[in-house]
Amino acid sequence: MKINIKPDALTYLAKKIPNGKRIFLALDDGSSKFSKLGGSCTIGNKFQLVVADTGDTEYDQIIDNNAGLTLTTAQPELTFLGNGLALDYRNAMLKLTDDSGILDGAVTIADAPEEIVSKKDMVELGGKIC
Repeated sequence: MKINIKPDALTYLAKKIPNGKRIFLALDDGSSKFSKLGGSCTIGNKFQLVVADTGDTEYDQIIDNNAGLTLTTAQPELTFLGNGLALDYRNAMLKLTDDSGILDGAVTIADAPEEIVSKKDMVELGGKIC
């Protein structure tokens, strides 16, 4: 898998992500261990860049990129990512696209949590997610 990180996104990411960090392209729809948001109405259309000091065995799918970033994703995320993957920065938001169109017009950046979201956490969030 390959992603083209466009110049404006490169500039934005350089300000937000320290050198040497690992970055996971993760779903933020309630289905990934990094997500506390989402639910059935957002499956596959909400992404985040998770910044970590170390790798994660689930996020072992390398995404080649033109920025020299250590960028990976997990097997379940590949279902939603197609050919022509690109990341751009427009109107103060990161936009993830592929040849099919916009995948997420507001990709967020978050630090990897010290504790991973559990099923119990998701149940407790209950009505706060759709």
